[in-house]
Amino acid sequence: MISELAYIDPKAVLGENVTVKPFAYVEGDVIIGEGTIIDSGAKILDGSRIGKCCHVHAGAVVSGTPQDLKFDGEYTTCIIGDNTTIRECATINKGTKAKGKTVVGDDCLIMAYAHVAHDCIVGNRVILVNNVSVAGEVEIGDWAILGGHAAVHQFVKIGKHAMVAGGTLVGKDVPPYVKAGQNPIQYLGLNSVGLRRRGFDLEHISQIHDLYRELFQNGLNTKNACEKITENICDSEYKTEILDFVTSSSRGLIKSYSGRVVED
Repeated sequence: MISELAYIDPKAVLGENVTVKPFAYVEGDVIIGEGTIIDSGAKILDGSRIGKCCHVHAGAVVSGTPQDLKFDGEYTTCIIGDNTTIRECATINKGTKAKGKTVVGDDCLIMAYAHVAHDCIVGNRVILVNNVSVAGEVEIGDWAILGGHAAVHQFVKIGKHAMVAGGTLVGKDVPPYVKAGQNPIQYLGLNSVGLRRRGFDLEHISQIHDLYRELFQNGLNTKNACEKITENICDSEYKTEILDFVTSSSRGLIKSYSGRVVED
């Protein structure tokens, strides 16, 4: 259903069974996949590439101009995967020449008033809770959850299956599979509940936990912890993944815990 009260540029490409409600605004350099719903007052701006069966709620803005003083009008895009929900007044900016695109993956939930800045790469099944603010060129892995009012510094990387507590200022990289929170941000244990819900068995959770004990709970600096992990812990996909994340971190890792960590 396309409302006669919506503005849709004739050059926009809309798939089958797309719904555009009254007073929505769709510019010309836009592609919207089949079955997607655009609610009243939503703005889908040039450079938007929205997948199938998405829902963009009232007041949301997709592919807005980057809030980056270096942006000089270069052609860039904002890519939204399939089955993603963008709630009321959330904003997702398009890219700059840094990466050329902002990407939000499949099956994501971007809650009300959340902001995803230019050139971010957000994985699949990510949840950004209300009022989360993600600065430019941030990378967020699959299944990560950021609690309400969390604020993420530019260039930060957040690993897959990580959970960041609401209100946290995220200025350092958050490795995969962990919980992080408090200010300054620190390691709060393994995201055990989330991993169990996603089908990880106890053996695999234990392997991941052994790696993070060395990295965050044994009083070692990052270099020495990585050396000990390399020498003493059996090879596994988790060992390779976590070591690669740690050794490639450009902003440095979150702090080791400074008090008692509650394990699930």
